[in-house]
Amino acid sequence: MRAGTISAVSVTSDGRLSVPNIEVRVDLDAIAANVRTLREYAGDADLMAVVKGDAYGHGLVPIARAARGAGATWLGTAVLAEALQLRAAGDTGRLMAWLTTPGERWIDAIAADIDVSASAQWALDEIVAAAHHAGRTARVHLKIDTGLGRGGATFDEWSTLVDAALKAQTSGAVHIVGIWSHLTNADTPGDPMTTSQLALFDDAVTLAEARGLEPEVRHIANSGATLTVAEARLDLVRTGIAMYGLTPAPDYASAEDFGLRPAMTASSRLALVKRVSAGQGVSYGHRYVTDRETTLGLVPVGYADGVTRHGSGGTAGPGAPVLAAGAVRPVAGRVCMDQFVIDLGDDDAKAGDVVVLFGDPARGEPSAQDWADAAGTISYEIVTRLAPRVARTYVGGSTMGTT
Repeated sequence: MRAGTISAVSVTSDGRLSVPNIEVRVDLDAIAANVRTLREYAGDADLMAVVKGDAYGHGLVPIARAARGAGATWLGTAVLAEALQLRAAGDTGRLMAWLTTPGERWIDAIAADIDVSASAQWALDEIVAAAHHAGRTARVHLKIDTGLGRGGATFDEWSTLVDAALKAQTSGAVHIVGIWSHLTNADTPGDPMTTSQLALFDDAVTLAEARGLEPEVRHIANSGATLTVAEARLDLVRTGIAMYGLTPAPDYASAEDFGLRPAMTASSRLALVKRVSAGQGVSYGHRYVTDRETTLGLVPVGYADGVTRHGSGGTAGPGAPVLAAGAVRPVAGRVCMDQFVIDLGDDDAKAGDVVVLFGDPARGEPSAQDWADAAGTISYEIVTRLAPRVARTYVGGSTMGTT
């Protein structure tokens, strides 16, 4: 499909209705290039391509295949359902899922040779029971909470969890593959919290090894640490947002500074262009009022498609930027369910002209980070929130088509 056009596909490959007013184009060559760049940053460490959240909204299976092709030795998902989907799609490499709840599909995970995580005794107990039922050894990573205050055992709980894991490993029910944790402020290079967390993580690994565990991999580095904290890379790095060509540390460096290229471009077309007089209120609440005679353009996408309402513009400040009629201009007024408006000034435009919401700044397009800045959020949310009804068109790599 030619860049800048809108797909006419009305139904996705899995039967979902797609919306012809918006195209999300994903460049698999950019994904591959970013993986290769991140492997260079990782040095001797293996690289896990994190494809949770439908690969950050880019499409689980195509992105996983592109990452594998570029040298990712592991894939990682949060929920087990996505890991099982990858296995069903034919992936046979190292694969980890880590966010689980009591009653999880442990037997399915073990049967599919998916690594799982245990942060507490209940999880280890359920994994052991499932392993006995499946008649196979479960591959387990033990997680220590080094300060994020989210998943992971506290250090006070750690020795008990380690002893239980060692007992389960001796019985043949589990194999402790890894010890891992997650950094709190890796997007702020030089933050003392990172130093503190790395020290606590080292203490946790030392204790586990002293008790008799010999993990294959120690991993704590996310995208931010992979790019900026060499001492955190250890045996395995888990790269998420950076793989998609977006910076994990926008206050420190841009994606381009890190040698990364955005993979996703979201575009639409003008549905209506009209001339209005000064004093014309725009969209609900008239937060935006024209200060001169001007031309308004209607873009037929909105928050039902995943375009954040926080990108609205008006009295509180300019809206999120789009590229239209040869210039970058902000959203004018509130983003609605299926549409928003832009002020084109005196520039020539007509219905059908392409509007790029975000893409690659190297092409003069706004970035997902620009939208995040305007909406007071992070680029992760901008790309992952695009609705399932919005078709993804893939270019580059060995896969082309629309899903």
